[in-house]
Parts: sequence; C-alpha cells; structure tokens
Amino acid sequence: MEDQQGQTREPEIHYWGNMPEEEYYKLKGIEGSKSFYTSPRGLSLFTRSWLPISSSPRGLLFMVHGYGNDMNWTFQSTAIFLAQMGFACFALDMEGHGQSQGLRCYVPNIDLVVQDYLSFFNVTKQNPRFHGLPCFLYGESMGGAICLLIHFADPKGFNGAILVAPMCKISDNVKPRWPIPQVLTFIARFLPTLAIVPTEDLLYKSIKVESKKQIGEMNPLRYRGKPRLGTVVELLRVTDFLGRRLCDVEIPFLVLHGSADVVTDPNVSRALYENAKSQAKSIKIYEGMMHSLLFGETDENIEIVRGDILNWLNDRCK
Repeated sequence: MEDQQGQTREPEIHYWGNMPEEEYYKLKGIEGSKSFYTSPRGLSLFTRSWLPISSSPRGLLFMVHGYGNDMNWTFQSTAIFLAQMGFACFALDMEGHGQSQGLRCYVPNIDLVVQDYLSFFNVTKQNPRFHGLPCFLYGESMGGAICLLIHFADPKGFNGAILVAPMCKISDNVKPRWPIPQVLTFIARFLPTLAIVPTEDLLYKSIKVESKKQIGEMNPLRYRGKPRLGTVVELLRVTDFLGRRLCDVEIPFLVLHGSADVVTDPNVSRALYENAKSQAKSIKIYEGMMHSLLFGETDENIEIVRGDILNWLNDRCK
C-alpha cells in the first residue's frame, strides 16, 4: 500500500490505525473484549463487547450489522461512542460475515440468523452484572430488518429499538430489474451459493465523504464479491414479509434515515413510523444524508445523528 508520496506503508489493522485495541479502548475510557460463541445450531460466531469503565452500565445495547459488513471495522465506532456514554454494547458477526463461521456472505435462512442473535443476547442478559437494566436493539441496514424480526420472535424481550436506515424493503435503485429477479430465483433453487447477482459495490453508494470511502475499503473482512443467489432471494423474501408486517410492530423505536439514501428507502421508514402500533415511536429523516449515517457522513453530521440516538436513550434510562 502506498501513501500520497508513493512510499510503501503497512496497511492499517483497525479503522483508527495501528494502535493496539487494548490501548485504543483504554484511551477512549472503555473496556473491550472478544470471544467466540457457539449458537444452538452449532455455528461458531465471533462476538465483541464494549463496556464503560468509569461507571456501571445504564442500559444494554444489542447491535446488528448490515449485509457484507462486520462489527470489527467502522461499525464499532458507534459502539465505542455509546460505551463512553455509559451503555454496555454487544454484537456478533452474523453467519458468513466477519470472523464467524459460514461461506462468505451466504445467508440461506435469515430466520436461523435471528435465532443465533436471540440466543447470544439472552445469554448475555443473564449475567448478574446486568440484572434489571433496560435492553435495546440497534441495527443498521439489513441489521435493522433483523432487529424487527428479533422483535417479532421475542415481543417482550427488549425495551426499544434503534433502526438506522433499516432494510425493510430493498430500494428500487439497487434492486435488479425484471425479469432478473425471477430468473435469479429460479437459478437459486439449484445454485444458491453462486455469486453472480449484478449490483454495484454498495460501499460507494453509502458513504458521502471521499476519505471515508478509502477507510471503508481497507476493511480486510469486507465482502467484495457479487451477492450470492441464495442470499438475495432470502433478502427479497424477508423484506417482502416485513413490508406486510409494519403494522404489527409494537416495540418502542427510533428510526433514522437519510433523505439521499439510495440503498434503503427512506419512504419505507416513513411507512414504518406511520403504520407501527408502537405507543412510543420517533423518526428522523436527515436532509441530504446518505446510507452510512454514523460513519460515511461529515463529522458534524455524525454528531447530529449520535446526539439524537443519545437523547432517545437518555429518555429511557433515567
């Protein structure tokens, strides 16, 4: 890898640079840990936690990353911030992502992924250290959709959800045109792991700031191949299901979306807000912001989004 002067330099091992994790977390005033969790179906899943050091946690955040991403790179910048604000955060790399077991970016059954997350989250809740604390879901993009599915699977298990640009429907701007979906669905019956779905790299459609696109690109665990047939068919199934079930959402939530998002549709977030049964629900549509609200925007915009998340959490953790 070369810098602007053409000199070769070592690739950065974290989104923040080459400072060891332990030192970086200490500098930020938090405690970080990582381990592997074996799910009930026998998958080895990589997990992380980010905890405040200076005080007992005020609440628990259970976090779900998006498609093709993982929780080890820029995703954890939000977890680090929330831990600094007094919240204990937990996440895992879903099947086929990051350091977890499975064929790269192949998710044949999202319902099983939901059960993986629920199992890990429920085990974490049983820690006596966290007894009685409010528990919240947090999901970005496809992770937002999974959070809603977790809510349907365990309606009373969480006190609220933060949904960042949730993929409740695949945007028409990135969805393959007819008859491609029909053809791909047919082929997926026989070759579900085939990575041939014609889409552009979503990283460049998600991030606004050019220098941050380079940081995102450096993630050594980011999936760079074309989507696999079975994964796309499953995403189409799940988003169609969610689109019909928005009126059944009862969990208190905050949904956040950029008006310039071309990966997931801000109008679907508006529909979620309007149709959900939730007694406590809030929506923020940020004018001109894109899909990656909490990393890809300007630092000023990120502070705005973080502030809205923190205010929502503070109201529920007094």
